[in-house]
Amino acid sequence: MDLWQRLAVTDKTVVMYGMGNGADKILAVCEKYGIEVKEFFASDDFVRGQQFHGKIVRRFSDVCEQYGAENLVVLVSFASSLPDVMNNIAHVASVCETYIPDVPVKGDTLFCEAYEREHADELQAACDALADDRSREVFRGVVEFRRTGRLDVLLSTQDNRESVMRELLHLDDYKVAVDAGAYDGDTARELIELCPHMECIWAFEPDRRNFRKLSAYAESEARVKPINAAVWNKTTTLIFEDSGNRNAGVDTDGKARRTIEVKAMAIDDRKAGERVDYIKYDVEGSEKEALEGSARTIREYKPDLLISLYHRTEDLHELILQVKALCPEYRLYVRRYPYIPAWDLNLYATVR
Repeated sequence: MDLWQRLAVTDKTVVMYGMGNGADKILAVCEKYGIEVKEFFASDDFVRGQQFHGKIVRRFSDVCEQYGAENLVVLVSFASSLPDVMNNIAHVASVCETYIPDVPVKGDTLFCEAYEREHADELQAACDALADDRSREVFRGVVEFRRTGRLDVLLSTQDNRESVMRELLHLDDYKVAVDAGAYDGDTARELIELCPHMECIWAFEPDRRNFRKLSAYAESEARVKPINAAVWNKTTTLIFEDSGNRNAGVDTDGKARRTIEVKAMAIDDRKAGERVDYIKYDVEGSEKEALEGSARTIREYKPDLLISLYHRTEDLHELILQVKALCPEYRLYVRRYPYIPAWDLNLYATVR
């Protein structure tokens, strides 16, 4: 039984912690399964009389007092990596039956019991392709979390970011890197701090607001070369979500409220014939196309890779198998950093 099936038959009162886009997605799935969400609440110090879907957003303490904590099922509807916020979620989970529903950042494919059964062979093949026990533990844990929404399962899959990078990547050897999805330069800063011999980082960022911040950083750091373009499987023009949200990406399904045309480039076209030591792909659901557009670079130079696996439901198995087919020599590892829900889940690939 998956989380949605469990919620559909519970005799407890279902309430939601949080509001916004994530809550909208979870509510849509609840409606599909006939699950009624009775109340919305926020942390006690965050409530300011807000309304969401026609209901007053209440304090957690008030909801517990009305219904009794033992009679509630809480659905967490937002994402965070902030320790204080994650501690708040843990507190709620210590008081009430609490779940973290897994809905995709991009696309409409929901991980449920039927999806897991339909894709069992691909999931197993992706797990078998991984190079160490910890990777397989994380992979299986994420699958279980997506099916159950259990916080304890999610927490068991996380590792320390810097320790993982130093363990799995060859930071001392990097001279040229590509940062696909550079945001405001945060990962470029990290690379420069960790890589003593870094000479150049080609930083791709399509969002116009983020690109301004990235360019401002590059003015003080000559090794960062900002490129105002999305990374794709060819050089073209794409429709991009113009929300200013950090998770904004290519509007492949036509659902974005505000859009803008952006330039898109294949890494193979931009870096044709040039050595690359490391590529990071965090391109908000376009990782498949970005990998296709760097196939020649990958096969020729076999750079270390870091690829986000969490934007689309199918990414968890499809991207692992895509990289394995693209370059069978790669050793593949999966690691996840502290985040609720199962975001910051990454595939590392290296031939060394």
